[in-house]
Amino acid sequence: MSDLEQFLRGRIWLREHTPFPKEQVDAAIANGDITIKQGISTDKQCMRCLEQSPLKIIPFDCAKCEATCYYCRQCLQMRRISSCTELLVWRNPSSWQPALPSFDWQGKLTDKQKRASEEVAESIALRRPHLVYAVCGAGKTELLFPGIHEALQKGQRVCLAAPRTDVVLELSPRLRAAFPATVTHTLYGGSPEQEGLAQLVIATTHQLYRFEEAFDVVIVDEADAFPYTVDPALACAVEKARKPGAPIIYVSATPTKRLLKTIPNRSEIFSRYHGFPLPVPVYRPLWGYKKQLAAGKVPEKLKKWLQEKVNAGEPFLLFLPTIQLIDETVQLFKEVVPGIEAVHAEDPGRKEKVMQLREQKVPGLVCSTILERGITIANVQIAIVGADEALFDHAALIQISGRAGRSADFPDGEVVFFHNGISLEMDRARQLIRSYNKGGDRR
Repeated sequence: MSDLEQFLRGRIWLREHTPFPKEQVDAAIANGDITIKQGISTDKQCMRCLEQSPLKIIPFDCAKCEATCYYCRQCLQMRRISSCTELLVWRNPSSWQPALPSFDWQGKLTDKQKRASEEVAESIALRRPHLVYAVCGAGKTELLFPGIHEALQKGQRVCLAAPRTDVVLELSPRLRAAFPATVTHTLYGGSPEQEGLAQLVIATTHQLYRFEEAFDVVIVDEADAFPYTVDPALACAVEKARKPGAPIIYVSATPTKRLLKTIPNRSEIFSRYHGFPLPVPVYRPLWGYKKQLAAGKVPEKLKKWLQEKVNAGEPFLLFLPTIQLIDETVQLFKEVVPGIEAVHAEDPGRKEKVMQLREQKVPGLVCSTILERGITIANVQIAIVGADEALFDHAALIQISGRAGRSADFPDGEVVFFHNGISLEMDRARQLIRSYNKGGDRR
């Protein structure tokens, strides 16, 4: 298989940004190996992300073709697609034979995980959709391993996609360690170039805009997470990336009503792999906390909680409702807890800061909901300031609570909802957590 085929197979790629000599690409086109698609079709649909809303397919005067072109705003962050853009798709069949995969995971599944794992593998074999509904800390990733291994053994290509980069970065080393002989690519905004034809792809759902009929199995982890649940184009990207009839496996601790309604094949695990219950959040009022913070004062209850964690040597995550509030108060928190760092979606150094917390180089992080999922820190303690804010719906509160108590060595992490008044979503989150601890979902 040529380097060009390795790069393009299963992808839909901008011709002008293909990292191969023009002569090589032209020869493959002339030979029929590559077909060309116009970026925006004549019926005004983006051929990369399939967007066709007139609000997002916009006309402009194009200097390149000197005519009125249309461009796509939906996938603009991945370089502009316009009417005169050429997209390359590899079409010729291939005799590609991947290396036999090795499975190097030494862990052991619990009985509940094993049953769910067998159900997932069966759905993959029968090419049907499946939902894994399992609480935070149930070991969802590990129970996927046997099904992935079976697919890789058959020479199939597998994609594990997640809406957020942080989740992809958390999953990638675990999957690479489990399947060390498999060519694996990890794709996210700004990810480095990776060589070879990947049999296993771990990617953000946005990256699937660049694939077309590539995968025999697609797994969507954190299938309830923003922005996947609010952006229909991402679901279209998943559909476009799979081969016709390929199964999609959805994984979530807090699945949406739509997923629960539309995916009949389901595995449910309402207990953690280590057998200990999920920490139940406690409520603590923090009246007028915004005014106090604006006046340069950390509320006494919050200050006491932070100091208790520092004195006990316990790492912590302190969630605030807005990035603006994080930026305005981080220096104030540094006065209370020297060494504390701040993390949010616009912070390019968040990966390094999370690693520093994991390695106990910082005492804790003030953070946004960007860390509500896809992060595991041993013995981490959790506090949410303004848990009654609309941003914190019951799913977000459950996911944040699920960061605590994940380790068998530290199963009793604390979760505190600091609030200005108890919300219905707070009560719903706590009710569901209690129901999980009793063995089932009572929604």
